[in-house]
Amino acid sequence: MTPTMFIISIVVLAAAAYFFYNSMQRKTTAYTPSVDTATILTQNVSFYNNLTAENKTVFEARVKDFLSYVTVRGVDVEIDDTDRILVASGAIIPIFAFPDWRYNNISEVLLYKGTFSKEYNTDEGERNVLGMVGDGAMHREMILSKPSLRSSFSNDHYGHNTVIHEFAHLIDKADGATDGIPEYLLVNPCIIPWVSRIHDTINEMRRAQHSDINLYGATNDAEFFAVISEYFFERPTELKDKHPELYAMLQQMFTPTKK
Repeated sequence: MTPTMFIISIVVLAAAAYFFYNSMQRKTTAYTPSVDTATILTQNVSFYNNLTAENKTVFEARVKDFLSYVTVRGVDVEIDDTDRILVASGAIIPIFAFPDWRYNNISEVLLYKGTFSKEYNTDEGERNVLGMVGDGAMHREMILSKPSLRSSFSNDHYGHNTVIHEFAHLIDKADGATDGIPEYLLVNPCIIPWVSRIHDTINEMRRAQHSDINLYGATNDAEFFAVISEYFFERPTELKDKHPELYAMLQQMFTPTKK
């Protein structure tokens, strides 16, 4: 064996050992709620309460599965099973119609005691961020404000859900680009009409400077997709009445008709 081949072999073996170790660590640290998941869901998650008995069982199983491969932990704040189950619920709601979907672009969700800055700072700077999908050094991590997590599920009429918003970004990002075009949910002929509808709606929002759609959605295409996904799951009837074309497109994405 040449010196070059020997070095390559060592590198390959080291990489394999690293990934094996991480895999074993994830398996040994997998979290299982110590409370009755169904009780927490019944008390907090409207989406779950609107399901059939059979689908409630499926939802519970998927929440537990999510928590088996994604760690939820507090940063300078105590968290409990309710927090973990609510995070998992926000992850499962937008993908519930896809029984085989597992998030492959996240390993950990961090809960902060309050709002934070874009630099993840909780004590200095402009701290107005409620949730963020990490990048760079924070790759495969999501950060959420614990108060925002709780409020997202505490008021059915609030209309905003930070957790759904951030997981919509992960769904969008699954195809490699966070651009408001979730290619895993859109069949080819639907992409151009979807982009056109996004741009028309954003332009309308910017001109009017007010809208029943959260104006943050007018920031760019990616934020529009995340904001309108919140709207679709939180206030579907209102969205259908006020924006029937958008509603129909989102329904086709998130709850496609089984053939």
